Amino acid sequence: MDPLVFVADLFPNGVTRYVLGGLLIGIGVTAIYLGTGIIAGASTFLETTLSYASDLPRFNRATYLASRDWRIAFVLGIVAGGAVYALVFQDGIWVTDVQPWRLAVGGVLVGVGTRLGKGCTSGHGICGVGSVSNTSLVNVVTFVAFAIGTALLVQAAGVSP
Repeated sequence: MDPLVFVADLFPNGVTRYVLGGLLIGIGVTAIYLGTGIIAGASTFLETTLSYASDLPRFNRATYLASRDWRIAFVLGIVAGGAVYALVFQDGIWVTDVQPWRLAVGGVLVGVGTRLGKGCTSGHGICGVGSVSNTSLVNVVTFVAFAIGTALLVQAAGVSP
């Protein structure tokens, strides 16, 4: 099989946007690490922001207090980046046919998974794998295996949005 045809089949819109996105993500996580000494993951966002409203010691750890402001900017940047992408490269803000209750249940399951895995795909998948962390490598393989298994089960069950 011709490798160019294989790549063209995998990326029908070209690879430029993926390469650019990867470079921007790499620059972003590098800047956060060099500026703060903290790995840029999104899963700690909720706990760090709860320190604004809660007096519980769990939410007021020194690392949370020191990183909560940039974590808010980090997560807002993720949302804003998605919105800008949708406005520039698509027909407007992204919408889905998935029922709201399914989105909510999926969000809760992802939240539980990030706590069990001690991090999210951005922390483990980008920063952890990039620093050759054994824990992150195992977690990413687990994330991918469960994602594939879930997708196959949902497809076999005939579930649609």
